[in-house]
Amino acid sequence: MIVVVVLMALVAVTLVAGAHYYIWRRLVRDTTAAGGTARKAGTAVMILLPVLTVAGVGVGRAETPFALKQVLGWPAYMWLATLLYLLLALLVGEAVRPVLRRVLDRRAAAREAPQTAPVEEPATVGAPAPSNAPAAPGPDADKGRDADKGADTGKAAGTDKGADTGKAAGTDKGADTGKAAGTDKGADTVTPEAPAAPALAPSRRLFVSRVVGGAAAAAALATVGYGASNVLSGPSVKRVTVPLAKLPRAAHGYRIAVVSDIHLGPLLGRAHAQRVVDTINSTNPDLVAVVGDLVDGTVADLGSAAEPLAGLRAKHGSYFVTGNHEYFGDAAEWVDHVRELGLHPLENARVEIAGFDLAGVNDIAGEEEGEGPDFEKALGGRDPARASVLLAHQPVVIHDAVKHGIDLQLSGHTHGGQMWPVNYIAQAANPTLAGLEQYGDTALYVTRGAGAWGPPVRVGAPADVTVVQLASRQA
Repeated sequence: MIVVVVLMALVAVTLVAGAHYYIWRRLVRDTTAAGGTARKAGTAVMILLPVLTVAGVGVGRAETPFALKQVLGWPAYMWLATLLYLLLALLVGEAVRPVLRRVLDRRAAAREAPQTAPVEEPATVGAPAPSNAPAAPGPDADKGRDADKGADTGKAAGTDKGADTGKAAGTDKGADTGKAAGTDKGADTVTPEAPAAPALAPSRRLFVSRVVGGAAAAAALATVGYGASNVLSGPSVKRVTVPLAKLPRAAHGYRIAVVSDIHLGPLLGRAHAQRVVDTINSTNPDLVAVVGDLVDGTVADLGSAAEPLAGLRAKHGSYFVTGNHEYFGDAAEWVDHVRELGLHPLENARVEIAGFDLAGVNDIAGEEEGEGPDFEKALGGRDPARASVLLAHQPVVIHDAVKHGIDLQLSGHTHGGQMWPVNYIAQAANPTLAGLEQYGDTALYVTRGAGAWGPPVRVGAPADVTVVQLASRQA
């Protein structure tokens, strides 16, 4: 057993270290200059965050001062949520990165391509006729076509004495040689000015890394901020109607406010409890069902945080069953405390209310303490002709409920997955993730819960209080 625990711990540490290295590489190394202040600061932060997270999660499970759990818990769990969505965003960025780089490379190549438009040669004023053209007769042709010394003659390719030879077209004496068209003697040649060197800019690889990294960080922070607001703003109200064949006509329209997974603890305290109570009371229910995971801690630390529950108002009172988190501390102590607050614990017990049986069973986690669910104790000897509603924290006991002829089971525990994509794991571990489903003759309704465990963040699974309205099928 110890070997398994050690191996699991090593795997967890390796995964956490690998995740932080990957984030450091993409957000720090790839976006900053080596040896610069930004890289040093980013590296220090990426070393501090996992240490802080391990410390915050560790003290939450240890016998440490409650105040220390509160101080370390917030940054530790908020970073855990951010880490999840940052990893997901960066992985998406891996697919975007080569596409963006290719687009930038093509644009750069288009800008740097040479101009190939044809350039016309300027006409030369006074250029001589082509060498093979017949020469026009001069004014002194009748004198035997003798020309003065140095004058132009009508020879096919004649040039002045001393003129440069080897030209495609004759040029004046003293003109520069080697030109495509003759120029005047001593004319200055025009040399185009070289363009100014462009200012140095970050490489395209660096630019892409900064864009992708910045977008990933922004997306992760926005997602976590949205998810935290879903928790801290309090649960919404959801309504569902469940027809029961055995429900008497007199109980038609009976309303049960179902709340689960409030999770009072170092992060969610008295103010959170008050928000939940206010939401429940606003529905004016006939009965309140608190189906487990009320707290994450001891009565000594969280007793005052739970006090707003004394303000719950319902026609037939409020009922409570334990969840697995109650057994992380002293479940018996919490059962006594909620009774003092006016709630009625159902420890493998039932009561008759408004023409139907309301039963409750302890959570499966209580089996280690000999206080697990006991369906025979809770349901034995009841009249099977009466409609029955069972309060059970975990949906997995639905098969026991079907065996005992329960008409409706009300559960929580799943949080609806709490944070996408964790919902896929929760869905695989539970028969119903959230909502209403039918199992044989038994209906199962699973609420997403009113709080959060671990990071106070909900993404894709908003907190709720559900008003379940019972409907009679009897004429």
